[in-house]
Amino acid sequence: MQGSLRIAIVGYGVAGQAAALLLSAQGHQLSVFEQAAAPGPAGAGFLLQPTGLRVLASLGLAEQVLARGQRIERLHGCNGRGRDVMDMRYAEHAPDCFGLGLTRGSLFTVLRDAYAYASRIHAGVCIEAVAESGDRLRDSAGLLHGPFDLIIAADGAHSRLRQSTPDVVKRQSMYPWGAVWCLLPADTWPHVTELRQRYAGTREMIGLLPVGRRADRDGQWLTFFFSLPGDQVDTFDHPALQRMRERVATLWPEALPLLADIQSPQQLHRARYRDVVLRTPTQGRVVFVGDAAHAMSPQLGQGVNMALLDAEALAYALSLHRGVDEALHDYHRQRRHHLGVYQGMSRWLTPLFQSQHDGLAGLRDLGFGPLARLPLARGQMLKILTGTKKAWWR
Repeated sequence: MQGSLRIAIVGYGVAGQAAALLLSAQGHQLSVFEQAAAPGPAGAGFLLQPTGLRVLASLGLAEQVLARGQRIERLHGCNGRGRDVMDMRYAEHAPDCFGLGLTRGSLFTVLRDAYAYASRIHAGVCIEAVAESGDRLRDSAGLLHGPFDLIIAADGAHSRLRQSTPDVVKRQSMYPWGAVWCLLPADTWPHVTELRQRYAGTREMIGLLPVGRRADRDGQWLTFFFSLPGDQVDTFDHPALQRMRERVATLWPEALPLLADIQSPQQLHRARYRDVVLRTPTQGRVVFVGDAAHAMSPQLGQGVNMALLDAEALAYALSLHRGVDEALHDYHRQRRHHLGVYQGMSRWLTPLFQSQHDGLAGLRDLGFGPLARLPLARGQMLKILTGTKKAWWR
């Protein structure tokens, strides 16, 4: 890219933060818009995969996130009868390979502190649409911002810019399942290097992920999540909390003491998930990245990693090409196959773990274990886990 571009970034989540860091380093003139008056993290703790950690390392931030997170060596899931459904170890993929449990607050803080112009973010500005001219943005107060050479839509799964650009949308639906979640002290939890899950058919899933330190509290922490149908997530109340505690006591007695201090439904956050597929992530001068472009079920735990990879690929494409159109075409080419694998896999796997189809649980419980012991299949499953499977057939 010859010269400095005027670039707008809409949304200051992971995709927007990473794009701001990478593109400011290239010398572009950035205007970052965030609808929250006080930008901050949103969402549960997550599992940073080797792919995402590599992007952070390229930004010089690996040491900071490693110091805040918890190294994860193994993913282990079993059903209510104690039968192993999933048991994967990162070291079987590559020596010294691992995931990193991390809170959203820790990653947000690391990325914000690394951005020299964080104080110049346009906070409290809700961008509603791209103006008819195609190079300006219109906010909820009717004010125009711009002109810009490039507009990056990084405004999340509920993207307003995506809603105002319907021609790019191929698929957009709400998953019927969701979850309630919270952060719990990990002081007495023995499985500090493992993501552990319990399944009761396809209707209930409990998870505990060690996520290291919080940005606002001392000690080591776990993310706890409990899956529920979406309408039950939205109406989660005191009776629902009591039922959840009873189910944890039945399915996973070892985990019940962790919930001792959870006395109110307001202590748990609610999460609903979208399935978003775009015909193309670009239209004119606009490019969609992160969850705005490809929100999916968290079943594969790849959302943050995909957002980091999107930002990296976009910055790389802009560095290679003289024009924005060529760069955006190359960006789409770089990300298309990788995203297609994970969007398809996420859609296929979700009903096996979160649905009303109890019969699928029997097939899952009988098939996953033996399949994972076959060398070829296990290798592919480890590639999917680590985020390194780039295409369906290669």
